[in-house]
Amino acid sequence: MSIPHRAAPPVLVPPRTTRVAGVVREAAVPALVPPVRRGSLGDIPFDNAAVAPCDIVLSRKQGDGLWRDVTAATFAAEVRAVAGGLVARGLRPGDRIAIMARTGYEWSLLDFAAWAAGLVPVPVYPTSSALQVEWILKDSGAVACAVEGEREEKLVTDARGALPALAHVWRFDAGAVPGLMADGRGMPHDVVDARRAQRGPDDIATLIYTSGTTGRPKGCVLTHANFFTEADNATELLHPMFRSASRRPAATLLFLPLSHVFGRAVAVGCMRARVRVGHTPSLRAEDLLVDLAAFRPTFLLVIPYVLEKVHNTARATAERLGRAASFDRAARVARAYGEAREAARHGTGPGPHARLRAARALYDPLVYRRIRAALGGQVRYVLSGGSPLGGRLAAFCEGAGIEVFEGYGLTETTAAATLTPPLRPRLGTVGWPLPGGAVRIADDGEVLLRGGHVFAGYWDAGRGAAVPAGGDEWLATGDLGALDDDGYLTITGRKKEILVTSGGKNVAPAPLEDRLRAHPLISQCLVVGDDRPYIAALLTLEPDGLAHWRRMRGKQDVPLGELLADSELLAELQGAVDDANTTVSRAESIRRFTVLPVDFTEDNGYLTPSLKLKRALIARDFAREIDGLYAR
Repeated sequence: MSIPHRAAPPVLVPPRTTRVAGVVREAAVPALVPPVRRGSLGDIPFDNAAVAPCDIVLSRKQGDGLWRDVTAATFAAEVRAVAGGLVARGLRPGDRIAIMARTGYEWSLLDFAAWAAGLVPVPVYPTSSALQVEWILKDSGAVACAVEGEREEKLVTDARGALPALAHVWRFDAGAVPGLMADGRGMPHDVVDARRAQRGPDDIATLIYTSGTTGRPKGCVLTHANFFTEADNATELLHPMFRSASRRPAATLLFLPLSHVFGRAVAVGCMRARVRVGHTPSLRAEDLLVDLAAFRPTFLLVIPYVLEKVHNTARATAERLGRAASFDRAARVARAYGEAREAARHGTGPGPHARLRAARALYDPLVYRRIRAALGGQVRYVLSGGSPLGGRLAAFCEGAGIEVFEGYGLTETTAAATLTPPLRPRLGTVGWPLPGGAVRIADDGEVLLRGGHVFAGYWDAGRGAAVPAGGDEWLATGDLGALDDDGYLTITGRKKEILVTSGGKNVAPAPLEDRLRAHPLISQCLVVGDDRPYIAALLTLEPDGLAHWRRMRGKQDVPLGELLADSELLAELQGAVDDANTTVSRAESIRRFTVLPVDFTEDNGYLTPSLKLKRALIARDFAREIDGLYAR
């Protein structure tokens, strides 16, 4: 059942497009690999150990900060021991086991062990509220829950009265994994093997609960076949990233939550392709930079915020050193170089001219190499998802020597439903349909998806099974988009987020919000204007960006309340708004904005765990500020 390891990139077949009234309404790409007909994700570690026992598939950070490599044979033995421990403690095939922890080695180990034991892992964000934890554990019927530490344990134990099915709560920091391994080492191998043999591609692999921007989270039922389809086609398509073309083997450092389908699908794909993976739980720059420098990944899985942070931090450093103008010139050169390379790949331009190539060579040791060094020095590729990256930042990364693959997808599609094809990027788009899948644009502009990566349905606790999401073979995403003549998809907004001004103008807020969030002073942006005479916005300030701005202007001691009315700060924010307005028509442009004294964060409840705005809650809590934007 091992995925074939090609020595050369696959031949990419452009999407087959279908037009209606001259407009591309559908695009489909044939699969790159055949579907898996037997087995489950729990077989992957054992297949790896049988085929390539000495291959390094993971690295584990030790207490001294050093990384210890883990071979395929060692990982398979650990998976077998933990799986045996789960069986020894009475968990039966099909039982749900929740995992509530930050990204770490134990997370992946328990995930694969659960699959090997025939169980169904249920990820829970460690930042979840008490009510969210109780709902997910109750709705899923979890019989066991592994948590990271004391805080998470308390959330679970406080809810146990409402969780009659929950029989076990284990803590990673209290020796949960070694305890399971100790119990499992006495379990005969054929017991775990028999459990694995009972599972097939169509069985449930996991329940992943949606973020819940509105209403109660729903459990998405993803099968083993969904993950195989996603992982196998994505790793074949992104051949340069997963099959490193350099002498250094492909490796990645996972820091995004494994509770999210994006990180989980990549973790499965890497294990399937025997790509070395490390884990780090922190997104704080001071922690992440240390781990990147020590681990030295060749590619990274990111959300746009990470790349924006790297870019903005580099510019702030240059400004502190009096080199802001030089950095800005280097950024312009990188963007021009990236755009020229893209044009050449599509046959619409000659590529970077001699003067542009010379300018890029000049700035490489001064600027671009330092940006690559901040990511560990070896990163050649980045896979970005979660929200649109933006053409300018993608072009900058390309010019700085980092190729960006962008994807678009949902929990319901096992992560990416579209991906940028290698050597054929189209900046500002989210690429082609995942091989084996298709994209259709409905009459009202909604994006519809189809393929083996699309989920089985939503969890029905009463039936203990999936209920299909719709009445036909296409999944309605709720997103709006368009396909170009070559089958590239552009996402233009969310259907339910479309604002309709009192003048009847339909406005998608996402493009404006994404553009503004890229500014170093802006953390979050909520565009408003539904049933109002014009478009306006609530802005929040990025703490690091604001601290730098204060230092550079000698305003460290100015109280925040006074700073929010500072003419210099407001002028800079107005410049960011003006820049965003260049991307839309006059009727769609932001006429007024206000700066809030608080940020929108996951901790204060205004962002979901996947960093999406809880629009209704923000609009309710800041109704006075919104009304003020329309006061005469």
